[in-house]
Amino acid sequence: MKFFSTFDVAASGMSAQRKQMDLISTNIANVNTTETADGTPFRRMVAVVSQKQMGDWNDEFRAVSFDNEGAGTATGVEVTGVQQDNSDFRWVYDPSNPKAQKDGPHAGYVAMPNVNIISEMTNMMMATRAFEANATVVESAKSMAMKALDIGKGH
Repeated sequence: MKFFSTFDVAASGMSAQRKQMDLISTNIANVNTTETADGTPFRRMVAVVSQKQMGDWNDEFRAVSFDNEGAGTATGVEVTGVQQDNSDFRWVYDPSNPKAQKDGPHAGYVAMPNVNIISEMTNMMMATRAFEANATVVESAKSMAMKALDIGKGH
């Protein structure tokens, strides 16, 4: 049996949260980017995170979730993609700006990225705390492994 799968599951969480933090950093860095390569304002990016099967209970000792039949499988997470947030842009009234709309319902307004700094900072704090929680799992598992080795020595 492998004890190290606990580390694998926690590491998958740490990796997913690192990717989340990278995307949040990109969003914050582009909060005022009014023109990208395609000519539109920057759109907020969001990670798509999904469950990842880590293996069978019969194969190794793992963090376990049980299905209806009682067979255990370990799960982790993985970032399976990155999506753009297609919510509407922020519209800022600035008729003197060359990027301001000339006519229509947004005449005189400049389309700004759909990034909300407060939401992004809140998401960054949640991702940081989730990363730290997974790091704590790794430390706890390491401590348990060391105690098991001490018991095996016959102390």
